[in-house]
Amino acid sequence: DDVWHAHCVKLDDEGISLFAASRTGVAHCPCSNMRLASGIAPVRRMLDAGVPVGLGVDGSASNDGAHMVNEARQALLLARVGRALQPPETRNGKTFFGCDLGPTEMTARDALHLATRGGAKVLGRSDIGHLATGMCADLALFDLRTLGFAGGAVHDPVASLLLCASPQAAYTVVNGRVVVCEGQLTTVELGPLIERHNRAAIRLAETAKHSA
Repeated sequence: DDVWHAHCVKLDDEGISLFAASRTGVAHCPCSNMRLASGIAPVRRMLDAGVPVGLGVDGSASNDGAHMVNEARQALLLARVGRALQPPETRNGKTFFGCDLGPTEMTARDALHLATRGGAKVLGRSDIGHLATGMCADLALFDLRTLGFAGGAVHDPVASLLLCASPQAAYTVVNGRVVVCEGQLTTVELGPLIERHNRAAIRLAETAKHSA
């Protein structure tokens, strides 16, 4: 239970059973898997078998955004379309096509679970993943009173967060330390950092061009 693997898009039933028996975790990285056309991880089958599954963003080589809320959205959407691509199955004498079962393959709360409690379980951490007395003060607060969430947030704030606009955190607290306040980073000066980043990116591109 101290080992986890990323992606696992090729994991078959035998592998899933082995992961479940050994409590081996999985970091699901849907955006990277789609960008690289790697495949679709069988997340629902893994969860049903008892495999710990959390959410990851892979690295900058295959995920430029590293946006955890968007990653949760993509996990939800990819699970649904992946189920829709499966052949029909018969239940109690009735035939169900993949498109009939796709919407129930993963709910918004399932995706949120992957991004929070699921990740904590994969890491073997009992002090993170949800809010409770004695837990690490890790918080991300989002303002759903904006135009992009109008209407949806009053009915289902979780589904609205994942499926409406792409939100930026209004406040982020990491182990009790405020890292984002009113949408602004408190730990670095963004202007100089972005300038250095852009200069480095230009140098890297030029080096690659001349070495090709």
